[in-house]
Amino acid sequence: MDIINIIERKKNKLPLSENEINFIIAEYLKGSIPDYQMSAFLMTIWFNGMNYEETNNLTMAMSRSGKILNLDSIPGIKVDKHSTGGVGDKTTLALIPMVAAAGVPVPKISGRALGHTGGTIDKLESIKNFNTDLPIERFIENINKIKSSIISANIDISPADKKIYALRDVTGTIDSIPLIASSIMSKKIAGGADAFVLNVTVGSGAFLQNISDAISLGKIMVNIGKSNNKKTYAVISSMDQPLGYAVGNSLEVQEAIELLNNRGPSDLKELCLFLGSYMLVAGGIVKKHQDGIKLLEEIIISGKALNKFIEIVKNQNGDVNQIRKPFLLPKSKYQENIYSPKRGFIKKIDARTVGQAAMLLGAGRKKKDDNIDLSVGLILRKKIGDQIDVNDTMATIYYNNVESFNLIKESVPKAFYITDKKTSKKPLILKVLS
Repeated sequence: MDIINIIERKKNKLPLSENEINFIIAEYLKGSIPDYQMSAFLMTIWFNGMNYEETNNLTMAMSRSGKILNLDSIPGIKVDKHSTGGVGDKTTLALIPMVAAAGVPVPKISGRALGHTGGTIDKLESIKNFNTDLPIERFIENINKIKSSIISANIDISPADKKIYALRDVTGTIDSIPLIASSIMSKKIAGGADAFVLNVTVGSGAFLQNISDAISLGKIMVNIGKSNNKKTYAVISSMDQPLGYAVGNSLEVQEAIELLNNRGPSDLKELCLFLGSYMLVAGGIVKKHQDGIKLLEEIIISGKALNKFIEIVKNQNGDVNQIRKPFLLPKSKYQENIYSPKRGFIKKIDARTVGQAAMLLGAGRKKKDDNIDLSVGLILRKKIGDQIDVNDTMATIYYNNVESFNLIKESVPKAFYITDKKTSKKPLILKVLS
């Protein structure tokens, strides 16, 4: 086979065979295909797309490029959860212990922050000594023991995706639906779970900006799951404002702990209960997702969800005192309020602007090798639909570097759109695909 012929075929909108896709993934991973030719191939996909069969073949080629975990030693239906990401999205932190406390084994392999959205692993590393770099044997042992473990994607899972994603990041091909779908699902399938619940976010704080793209991505991923005998649900949710109030690593951990203490933001709770209910359906614990919501609410109220989080932290060497006493989590040196210039009602909060502000403070990464500051970020004091007066606090900025604060102090107020009339809140859950 010839890489140039494959590029030409895709350039001319012709479908690629499974053998052609296997060839290009294998040869690129070996180094036989250089970055400039792979870049050209990715750009042809960006322009011309892929049909379902091609996308599934690409997914499986990347999945088979490394280890495929065997979780057969763990009894029960193993259910994995994934989110396409967003500003303030700390659902994994609260959701996994809730679902594990209900009896579903949850193997979770998570990533780090890149750009304006946060990463679960960075948030967990706000907890002193929390070890996310466990060997697979310990990962499986923890799930058998307490139903869940959360580790970083440092293991040899879908190395082809890791190499291709780095190239997509610098060639303007991140936002291709087939490439997003195959990237996510190759790692999910290699992770060894039996079923998946996928949260596809859409809006100003998400990678996808319109609902049609989110639905298209969700449908493709559900079909890939089905083709590989994995029960799969895709939940489309709005990211038109940050999820919850906290944006930044240790701040988000504190907010997740608040939810596990049966407090915390209503939108975060709603999304966690909704996603979790489908995880319970997929795991065979309940038959209807409404029953799952009710069960999870009971688990939170009883304290079982918080206790499960403490177990997860303890089993990965983390400081459980920081979970019992969240004020012990990393703190910034300084904090400063941002005040409203006028009165009215919050119509819109540009989540992307808020996320970028947190990144510039040091809570996120512009490049993969950037260091991050676990203690900085923002806490919103108002959300869409809230009334606000002149000089009311809109947000509180937590920072360690004055220059970084000066970079964002003008942009944060501009993220809030204030009008004279009260705006009705839009639904958080937009669609479920199964």
